[in-house]
Amino acid sequence: MLVLTRRLDESIIIGDNIEIKVLEVSGEQVRLGIIAPKDVSIYRKELYEKIKEVNIASGKTKEERLVLPLKFKERR
Repeated sequence: MLVLTRRLDESIIIGDNIEIKVLEVSGEQVRLGIIAPKDVSIYRKELYEKIKEVNIASGKTKEERLVLPLKFKERR
């Protein structure tokens, strides 16, 4: 695992087209902004694990499995 330290308004870049930026730090919570191509799925880990569980339980093939679209709202 790569561990990086970032401050408010600093970013990391993954590959050529994904940027993760620290937007806010409040107590133990960190708010991140992610800029990525629309074809890249982005999920919170707990939601991703639930999707995997549902897919496995459904017995569907990889092509038939549930994929939830990323939904977000801009706050600013």
